[in-house]
Amino acid sequence: MASNSASNTSKMAVPQAKEAMNRFKQEVASEIGVPLKEGYNGDLTSAQAGSIGGEMVKKMIMKQEQQMSGGQQ
Repeated sequence: MASNSASNTSKMAVPQAKEAMNRFKQEVASEIGVPLKEGYNGDLTSAQAGSIGGEMVKKMIMKQEQQMSGGQQ
């Protein structure tokens, strides 16, 4: 039986990409003005935390669309 614990949701499909994803998250947070710091960020609102993830997904989709269309940025 599968468990939906918090530790399961934070596993990366490609563990080697973890550091790059952390840098990407920091970069996006900085761009949108969310005060993300290393370590604990429980003081962020749900909206702030969600805006980081949403912007990351938006940028990843844009990059994939560019690659699929043969374009480069």
